[in-house]
Amino acid sequence: MNVNIWIGADYSCNHHKLSNLICYNSILKHQPHATIKYLDKRDLETKKIYHRANDEKASTEFTYSRFLIPYLNNYDGIAIFCDNDFMWRCDIYELIQHFYDSSKALMCVQHDYKQCNSNFKMNGKNQEWYPRKNWSSLMVFNCAHPKCKLLNIDSVSNKSGKWLHRFEWLDDEEIGSIPLTYNYLYNYNYNIENPKAIHFTDGTPGTTYFKTELESNNLYQREWNNYKKKICNKGNILQN
Repeated sequence: MNVNIWIGADYSCNHHKLSNLICYNSILKHQPHATIKYLDKRDLETKKIYHRANDEKASTEFTYSRFLIPYLNNYDGIAIFCDNDFMWRCDIYELIQHFYDSSKALMCVQHDYKQCNSNFKMNGKNQEWYPRKNWSSLMVFNCAHPKCKLLNIDSVSNKSGKWLHRFEWLDDEEIGSIPLTYNYLYNYNYNIENPKAIHFTDGTPGTTYFKTELESNNLYQREWNNYKKKICNKGNILQN
């Protein structure tokens, strides 16, 4: 299956660097033939593909650059994006095999909640609720769809976060739906058994903002730490 998978990479601290690697390895564990690329802000800036001014509201290095993926995919084929704080527990190609709809420009888990658990994200970044919060943390792009061409070097570097993250560049009927289990927000009390992908949206295990109130969720912390242990043994935590 020729699908490009993009991980939003962040190299601002060791926790993010570790997250990059754990997300990458968790995808490969369940789909060893996956084509995975890091979305690296520094590389995009060097190539003059991305030139957005620094934004205090940006909580990661890929807050806005994720919307360049249709452009990076030459407006052709299918591309999957996920935040680097995902831990996959299934074959990521399930998103295409079971849910892909070629009539849609984009598909995502359409979260519906009104309040964040905390005022801060990992590393003390401000946490802010807004309509369609976390919809853009996992996206399946139909890169050839005409509306995806609205996402280009100029618009991604200059349009508002609201226009990008709330999908104001799309009509509602052009947004497809993916089941919640593929973007399970850790510690948000979803009644889902054995979720397909854990999204540590408020902070990964080992950070100040990681919460372990729910005893059943300790399983996900153990799984994360198992990946961490293997990566540490290879000595490549800080690899870019």
